[in-house]
Amino acid sequence: MRRLTSSILLTAALVLTLLASPAQAAPARRIDYTSWDTPRELRSGTLESLRVTGGRVALVPGADSGRWTSPWAGPGFGLTRLIASWSARTPGDSRVTIEVRGRSGATSSSWDTLAVWASGDRFVRRTTDSGQADDLASVNVDTWVVPGGVRAYQLRVTLARAAGQAASPSLDSVGAMSSLLPDTSDVATSRPGVGRGIVLDVPRYSQMVHRGHYPEYGAGGEAWCSPTSTSMVLGYYDALPAPAAYSWVPAGHVDPWVDHAARMTYDADYAGTGNWPFNTAYAAAQTGHAFVTRLRSLREAERFIAAGVPLVASIAFGRGELSGAPISASAGHLLVIVGFTDTGDVVVNDPAAATRAGVRRTYDRGQFEDAWIPTSGGTVYVITDDAHPLPANSPGNW
Repeated sequence: MRRLTSSILLTAALVLTLLASPAQAAPARRIDYTSWDTPRELRSGTLESLRVTGGRVALVPGADSGRWTSPWAGPGFGLTRLIASWSARTPGDSRVTIEVRGRSGATSSSWDTLAVWASGDRFVRRTTDSGQADDLASVNVDTWVVPGGVRAYQLRVTLARAAGQAASPSLDSVGAMSSLLPDTSDVATSRPGVGRGIVLDVPRYSQMVHRGHYPEYGAGGEAWCSPTSTSMVLGYYDALPAPAAYSWVPAGHVDPWVDHAARMTYDADYAGTGNWPFNTAYAAAQTGHAFVTRLRSLREAERFIAAGVPLVASIAFGRGELSGAPISASAGHLLVIVGFTDTGDVVVNDPAAATRAGVRRTYDRGQFEDAWIPTSGGTVYVITDDAHPLPANSPGNW
């Protein structure tokens, strides 16, 4: 399960006003994804005690910590939400810390910590830090919330390792989705597009078969929709972790790689496995590419399906609002968009089914968009490998 507190606030403030307003064209959904990925892009940032080598940012010899700071990035609108994504390696006792600050006019905010992250948990307590607040923004789990909006931001990544350790943490890429979304729950159903009739062969895993597993990582069941969905996409790419990685899971556990994914995505401050960028950071180490963004409608999702790229989508719905769902309601749920019917309805792998046999579902297109666009802002995990490039001609959000 994934809380949607900050996203639900997108719809709350103007509900009464909208009900009293005459019908009008839907306001624009402003979404931008900016990343620093190539060696040239990474060198465009400021490097302190770091160097770009082998296409990655790493510590210079002799340094135990260093900082990479991005150039100021402007999405072209006053962003009110930002979610960072990264791909990094943290061998031994090492970590990366992700921070952000914004600029409004001549005022720059303080640096806010979005994550202290490591791929493992032997040495580092992987965590976010909700509740930080300054004159411009605050942090809600994995989301930087800027009520008044800012027109530019910077990301800062600190790489650190234990004194005397030879292996360096390294950063392969870092980016951020920024958005300015309309305060409305009125979503017009999109018309079917290029994904009609395409269903990807994504394996089916149930989160519910893990009920009660590992209380220290959320106890499975309804709490593990995110790592289960992420694991389904990794299985599609034949990129699940090697058996040695989950050898700590006792024999007889169904799909033990899901237990492993839950452990590797657990956020100690949030006390759960539903942290969006923690899931994509875990996936990026397996497939090579993963990030969090938002889409404007299922027409954009269809472009990914047509390119052979399944999507993990974040939804929320009340009783009777998503016909055929294996659970009656959810304040925050993750599932995999795997395709579309010939008429444009959504084919999903929904991990909330009690068993693998019930995971594949088809949901009404309009009901699905109502459960996805106004609640999480159309949030998805985009996970790819080199054989499945992103759809061409992005409208800015990938």
